[in-house]
Amino acid sequence: MKRILQSYLAPLTATLLNLLLAYAAYQIARLVYLFENWSYLHNAFTPEAMLGGLVFDTSAILVTNIPYIVLMLLPLHQKETRRWHQLCRCLFVTINGTALALCLADAVYFPYTLRRTTTTVFSEFQHETNISGILLTEVLRHWYLVLLAALVAYGLWRLYVQPHLDRSRLKWWQYDLATLLSLTAMAPFVVAGIRGGFTTAVRPITISNANQYVDRPTDAALVLNTPFALYRTIGKNVFTVPHYYGSEEEMEAVYSPVHNSPLAADSASVDNASPSSLKKNVVVLIVESFGREYIGALNRDLENGQYQGYTPCIDSLIALSTTFRYSFCNGRKSIDGMPSILSSIPMFVEPFFLTPASMNQVTGLAGLLADEGYQTAFFHGAQRGSMGFMAFARSTGFQQYYGREDFDQDPRFGGEDDFDGMWAIWDEPFLQYYCAKMNEMQQPFMTAVFTASSHHPYQIPSKYKDTYPEEGIVIHKCIRYTDMALGRFFQEASHQPWFRNTIFVLTSDHTNLSDHPYYQTDLGGFCSPIIIYEPSDTTRTAGQIQEKIAQQIDILPTVLGMLGYQKPYFAFGIDVLNTPAADTWAVNYLSGIYQYVKHGHVLQFDGQQTKAVYSLNDSLMQHNLKGRLPEQQQMERELKAIIQQYMTRMTQDRLRP
Repeated sequence: MKRILQSYLAPLTATLLNLLLAYAAYQIARLVYLFENWSYLHNAFTPEAMLGGLVFDTSAILVTNIPYIVLMLLPLHQKETRRWHQLCRCLFVTINGTALALCLADAVYFPYTLRRTTTTVFSEFQHETNISGILLTEVLRHWYLVLLAALVAYGLWRLYVQPHLDRSRLKWWQYDLATLLSLTAMAPFVVAGIRGGFTTAVRPITISNANQYVDRPTDAALVLNTPFALYRTIGKNVFTVPHYYGSEEEMEAVYSPVHNSPLAADSASVDNASPSSLKKNVVVLIVESFGREYIGALNRDLENGQYQGYTPCIDSLIALSTTFRYSFCNGRKSIDGMPSILSSIPMFVEPFFLTPASMNQVTGLAGLLADEGYQTAFFHGAQRGSMGFMAFARSTGFQQYYGREDFDQDPRFGGEDDFDGMWAIWDEPFLQYYCAKMNEMQQPFMTAVFTASSHHPYQIPSKYKDTYPEEGIVIHKCIRYTDMALGRFFQEASHQPWFRNTIFVLTSDHTNLSDHPYYQTDLGGFCSPIIIYEPSDTTRTAGQIQEKIAQQIDILPTVLGMLGYQKPYFAFGIDVLNTPAADTWAVNYLSGIYQYVKHGHVLQFDGQQTKAVYSLNDSLMQHNLKGRLPEQQQMERELKAIIQQYMTRMTQDRLRP
């Protein structure tokens, strides 16, 4: 080896050996990713998945190390100096050390998204001013990962292989020819490695290709690496229209997101519909990370019927409300929840309002009701602009927006003393503020609030630390605190004159940390509550859990159905209360796989073919029924129509009836 490193092949040999070091760093990062998320990913730890990971590692390593490879193989013998090779060494360690750090950081972020991080993360947090605080908190909490990153980077530096050429003894033309030939010979291997194969039939691999090495979409994260997920999504066209159906008429016959009321065909009836027929107020509570897992009343079968959950106040509310046996969110991030809940737009591929389609003409529950004479307002206890919520609220018809600045200016409340120090106003005081502001609104009104306390870094007000101590997993104390805050909100609201004239809808933006295997599956990670509470209602059985499938995008059409709304409107969901149980469904998207829930089963579809079908009674999704379910073909037809409608309307700006 020493003789080779002193020959004309020294640059090529050193380059290849050093790239092997990069592979080792990526494998270390993958193992850390696995062990940090063992409860989610242990089933993915298979030889096939680990070998598949090498395909994606090769692509990422070659893309990120192109500058290093070029500098090492430049056909220029004058570069054979100590200073030049120190530059190459620094570049190599910087590139691959950064890649390692990204993978380790993503291992911490995975439980919140159940997928590898893509470039939309930069848009998601671009308006936040507390990012440095969040990062510092995680650095302290995961100090061992920081130490590991430093040790691996040091190893890359120490084990780095450097050519040992004596320039005075070189024949320059032989050296230049050898390095030119090395660079020329390596180029096709680099291109093939980046694409994922040599044959012309191989398209450049994408994130979705990871699913061929695993059985579950969640497990695809282990096959992938974060640098690959980032660079593959830079500047990509998010929405591509498939052509499952040859004509729009054929597609519309299977599924349409345009809802026509019984009176919609009669234009005179629509034009003469009186706003006074819409008398009920609408209050939507979007509770941060308030997954179905934490709610005792919705999990009576867990832990042999002994599970109490962490939400006694919401359990009491459920006893007076309508809920659903199978209820789901349509995304895994807060920015997925907003469009799903308030505009009936699910997350496919990437969060809707981080894509160019967010500039489309779009409305929502607030805009539709504002046209009927409602006052509308959105409440979020963070600073204005946080998460892009204010922009989305305005674009979908909310007339007023109340944030942290507005809370601080209200002398009835504690101002900055009620700030949690990281994200927003604590839930308890902000929900009281929310109630007080609705007292000032003219009926009928439509409002929505987005809470914040049941969130990373999982803190609660100091005065409650003895009341809600650490238990189970770190989020549980926050869920108890937020549940108490919601209980106080409903207690205060119940004394207001508008209370009995109001429809309350409570859901979560997404799910969060889990300690039950059922909620760690591909579908379990989307289990959110949908609770409809109407204090004046005497027609539905109190505490009824309907044997239906419900999802966040059903909230808009369901509320409009309860209000007797008579005009055509646009929504990807359905009026779940007025739909037979057999016709209810849900859809979500995870790492290149669409999941379609209907007929007591969930179908997983990669855009081209069905990958798996599981019974909803198969809670751990262990028995693939692909090809054995009579309804599979019909489910595929319906899902294809939903996908094609979504992509077509996104790309053609057709998000209105």
